[in-house]
Amino acid sequence: MPGRPLPGPSCDLLVLGELNADVVADCGDTLPAFGQAEQLLDRAALTLGSSGAITASAAAALGLRVAFAGVVGDDPLGTFVLDELAARGVDVSACRRLPGRATGMTVVLNRTGGDRALLTFPGTIPDLAVADVPGHLLDGARHVHVSSYYLQDALRPGLPALFATLAARGATTSLDPGWDPSGTWDHGLADALRAVRWLLPNDQELRHIAAAQTGTPGTADPDALLRAVTALGPGIAAKLGATGAAVLDRPATAGGTGAAGRVTVTPVTPVDTTGAGDNFNAGFIAGLLDGADPHDALARAAACGSVSVLGFGGTGRHAGPAEAAALAADLPRTPLR
Repeated sequence: MPGRPLPGPSCDLLVLGELNADVVADCGDTLPAFGQAEQLLDRAALTLGSSGAITASAAAALGLRVAFAGVVGDDPLGTFVLDELAARGVDVSACRRLPGRATGMTVVLNRTGGDRALLTFPGTIPDLAVADVPGHLLDGARHVHVSSYYLQDALRPGLPALFATLAARGATTSLDPGWDPSGTWDHGLADALRAVRWLLPNDQELRHIAAAQTGTPGTADPDALLRAVTALGPGIAAKLGATGAAVLDRPATAGGTGAAGRVTVTPVTPVDTTGAGDNFNAGFIAGLLDGADPHDALARAAACGSVSVLGFGGTGRHAGPAEAAALAADLPRTPLR
């Protein structure tokens, strides 16, 4: 049954993530107006939110056995989030509910042209710690993914040691940094980057991290940014918006593959871009676990991201394994400059 503990200790993907619901609202060309003005929208919905939950849902749709460790409150919103994850085939037995606490929520305001604003109430998002994650899941997972680094206050300090331990036993790891509301783009990230196998930022996150961690100007071209951040330790698969995606791995002498390249996507008219990067994460992880080289995994990631924008909300449209593979096969691939 969906959502029940996985049989045995192993799973393909374990997500250590934030949990919240999204209220997604299409604003069109309407800007919110204060002064008690009421404005009407054409569409809005309550959906499963959070980078980690959307990645987990998309990975399950791709056929992976997925488990999730996170924290919610004991409120109706927490019930909604866990039920939505479980209905998508994700094992939520490692998720905790905190009495008297409120589950996180994000209000997503979409504008014409694909831009959006995110207003997040953290709730229980910062409360997950490494000590909360069951050892049998960590021991049995083939890949461990961490989402929204800057929102997970209790989890961050233990990540470098956890990533190193997982690498020593042969598991792969990935980190989606998400946005840093503090604007520092630090919080111990350098230590985490030295230990994690893959960093999965979008273009804006890549620019801010490169500037804060390496001094590389945010105005530098994406290839220079990739090289600067990869020098800190991780391989990088970066989401570059409408232009596609790029991958740069560390050299074989440093335990990588040396892979480097771009994938170009076919432009589509999006219904909603919420969660596109999280669907990308799932495609990239699924590709790696399937034995694909990083450039091929990047193509699968880009395909999953492109499919997701055709649905409303981050879980409104996921690619299946056959669809993702077929679309990825047709995407043009080029070397980095």
